[in-house]
Amino acid sequence: MAEMTRDGGGEEPQPHTLRTRRGPVEVLLYEAPDAKAGVLLAGGVGGGFDSPAHGLYPRLGEELLSHGLSTLRLKYRNPTDLAEAVRDVLAGVNFLAERGMERVALVGHSFGGAVMIDAGAQSPWVTTVVGLAAQSYGTEAVSELPPRSLLLIHGLSDTVLPPSCSLSIHERARGKKDLALFPGAGHVLEEEAERVFLRVRDWLLHELRG
Repeated sequence: MAEMTRDGGGEEPQPHTLRTRRGPVEVLLYEAPDAKAGVLLAGGVGGGFDSPAHGLYPRLGEELLSHGLSTLRLKYRNPTDLAEAVRDVLAGVNFLAERGMERVALVGHSFGGAVMIDAGAQSPWVTTVVGLAAQSYGTEAVSELPPRSLLLIHGLSDTVLPPSCSLSIHERARGKKDLALFPGAGHVLEEEAERVFLRVRDWLLHELRG
């Protein structure tokens, strides 16, 4: 189990360090009072607090507060190691659960899409997973996601990870699932940033309100 330390104050997202047995995991928390549901966001192999689609993650963090949802942005210890990244995300889910979250959504971009699928299949707190331009490698657990739902978003002009990655994941997924393909959008989804924001926000609100 992770131990938590906290710094800062005010309206900005609060930095925390999850002290795990495998090393510290840095996170940023947008905390809604008395929230019963939360969202965990992480990027790809670029590491850091990476966000696709022109700042999608900070925008979601701020927007979801007004709907009574907390949001946690997570920085992997090693953004190229799938197994270790999954452990980081599970530590983040436990952190949210310890703060009263009964339902958690996972959102990951690129490499992070595979991370979230794997982590989601392992955690009883997770109710839905969103993969943005997700890689297909490491997504074998997608068939184990139900009863958790799955949303996949991919740009048809992605030259880093082709849309066939999300098509493959969607085909192998069971239960409630949806796939949105955006013509003209590349790997970071900047060209359709607004539509991506609206699609992800609406999906999260629908799936987390229970």
